[in-house]
Amino acid sequence: MKPTLLLLLLVQVLSGLAQPVPQSYIDEALANNRVLKDKNIALNKSLLALKEAKSLFLPSTAFEAQYTLAKGGRAIEIPVGDLMNPVYATLNQLTGSNNFKPISNVSEQLNPDNFYDLRIKTTMPIINPALQVNRNIQQQQVSLQTNEVDLYKRELVKEIKMAYFNYLAAGKAILIYDNALSLVNQNLRSNESLLKNGKGLPAYVTRAEAEVKQVENQLLTARNEARNAKAYFNFLLNKPLTDTIISQSPELKEAILPFTGPETADVSKREELKGLSIAKTINAQVLKLNQAYRTPRLNAFLDLAAQGFDFTVNNKSFFYLGGVQLQIPLFQGKRNLYKIQQTLLDNQSLQLNTDQVKEQLQLAAFVSRNNVTTAFGNYQSALKQEEAAVKYFSLIDKGFKEGINPYIELLDARTQLTNARLLVNISETKIWLALTDYERQTASYTLQ
Repeated sequence: MKPTLLLLLLVQVLSGLAQPVPQSYIDEALANNRVLKDKNIALNKSLLALKEAKSLFLPSTAFEAQYTLAKGGRAIEIPVGDLMNPVYATLNQLTGSNNFKPISNVSEQLNPDNFYDLRIKTTMPIINPALQVNRNIQQQQVSLQTNEVDLYKRELVKEIKMAYFNYLAAGKAILIYDNALSLVNQNLRSNESLLKNGKGLPAYVTRAEAEVKQVENQLLTARNEARNAKAYFNFLLNKPLTDTIISQSPELKEAILPFTGPETADVSKREELKGLSIAKTINAQVLKLNQAYRTPRLNAFLDLAAQGFDFTVNNKSFFYLGGVQLQIPLFQGKRNLYKIQQTLLDNQSLQLNTDQVKEQLQLAAFVSRNNVTTAFGNYQSALKQEEAAVKYFSLIDKGFKEGINPYIELLDARTQLTNARLLVNISETKIWLALTDYERQTASYTLQ
């Protein structure tokens, strides 16, 4: 078969995979799952952090008020008495009067007493590489958190589909055991009738009764497994555990069997790789910041203020003060160079980790593809076994009624028929589970 045709068959399988599980269940789970809600909260926090980073580029304005009372401390000595008293004495002599009184030296404390200071202070960064890098990092953090949400969504979709297929399989198992119970009850009635007519044996009746009890126990177990499967499915949807589930049994068409596809699966859409790519971008921004350590930092400021003593307000109380502040790094003991080297090593580590994860994902996809192929083969084999078991049981049942075949052969034929039907059910379920896993490994499901 040509590779192109093989790929088309693969696309047919995967495109059909989205249909068996009602989309409403997937949408409901994505809307109600508590873990997903928590991750969306973390995403909203990242969006707010990004807005905060962008706001750092805008001016920052604050109102500041200060009132001080002071006593003691350092003071300025002003010798006005020593300077003016000789002058006053000379003036008194010249005028023959005592009009010019001597004065004392003055001591003014430096701490202002009964002093108020009111100002509206505005600052704005002009040159600061850290702000731009921080904004870029926050943008990548939003992308990283969005990727985390998508990663959990994809895993949740996989769990929902698998739980749904397991629930359907449990329901089919109940039907198979119901049918088996009908057969063994019919056998019991036949043996009881033969015994009454003197043609049967008590051992056959006893064995038939034991078969009925065995199948009843198997049916009870199947019903319990169905209840558990329903409970788990409803748990994923955050619904009451006993809520009714719509059964929409998928059909496998022979046209797409056996499963075939490219041996090397495309894992480029996997969120794990996207997350590592975002981490590398963040690391590149950190490297850019560390390399910009020589870039000057320039800020501007402006104060609109009023000052005075004793709460006096006049035309001399108001003033404005503005300017710029420049900071140029000169020497920091090579700390920035060490940071740059650490960031470069982090980048190498991320690259190695990316290569490792990519190989692991490719291996997982390869194994998953092989599991699908095996599941298809087992399903085809199970169909043939079921067909043979149906024919065999029909012949043995007819022979037993005609007295040709012993009862032990009828029991064996009935057991083979039940087991064959269960094997078909299990094999079909394994196909859907394997396809779901392959869909998860290749991230081929389109998230809403």
